[in-house]
Amino acid sequence: MSKSPESLDNPFLNDNRLYDFRNEDFYIREEFPIINNWIKNKTKNIDLGCGNGSLMKYLKEQKNIEIEGIEISQSGVDFCLKNELIAKRGEIDKQETYNCFSNQQFDYAICNVTLQMLLFPEIFIKEMTRISKYQIISFPNFAYFENRLDLLFNGVMPRPMLHKYSWFNTGHIHQLSIKDFKSFCKKNGLQIIKREDFGCFSFISRWFWPNFFSKESIFLCKKYDI
Repeated sequence: MSKSPESLDNPFLNDNRLYDFRNEDFYIREEFPIINNWIKNKTKNIDLGCGNGSLMKYLKEQKNIEIEGIEISQSGVDFCLKNELIAKRGEIDKQETYNCFSNQQFDYAICNVTLQMLLFPEIFIKEMTRISKYQIISFPNFAYFENRLDLLFNGVMPRPMLHKYSWFNTGHIHQLSIKDFKSFCKKNGLQIIKREDFGCFSFISRWFWPNFFSKESIFLCKKYDI
């Protein structure tokens, strides 16, 4: 298992608009230990946008849990099934994908660094909160100071968090900031229980101006009516 999915973030080796996992191995991202700390043993979970199942594999190795995934890329689903992980193909921002799930069927629904890649994120979050008691969501913070500086001085679509992609070939179609996400949660009855930040200035963002200093953030949420 590799430490990071470097080839997945390289447009010369892959395409993040529709990942190809046929030549990929399992990997570990920095969000994985946080997610593992937040979910409890003996819970039922779903990974929405599960890729090749790396997070599911990691969590199953750490906790006594049930977990399944949904992924748009057939190669990702095939990789999961080949490695005895439960996954099916589906578009996680389409309501019909969730017709087979009952209300609060899962304890935790997880969406790791995929929210910004969805065409209909509002439909996704509505269904995510319907089928689960708690939601774990992470995304790159587009208001990160490096992005602001890139736009200010270069006058182009900020690229520090797009890796080597450009505005026209990235799958990151709905960029958002921490402030955007908090506003969305407030308007849609979502309570933010916990937040963790990533990046070289995360030791600052935990206490001061996360919308500026956090490169990426992860949230544990729930509906107010639980």
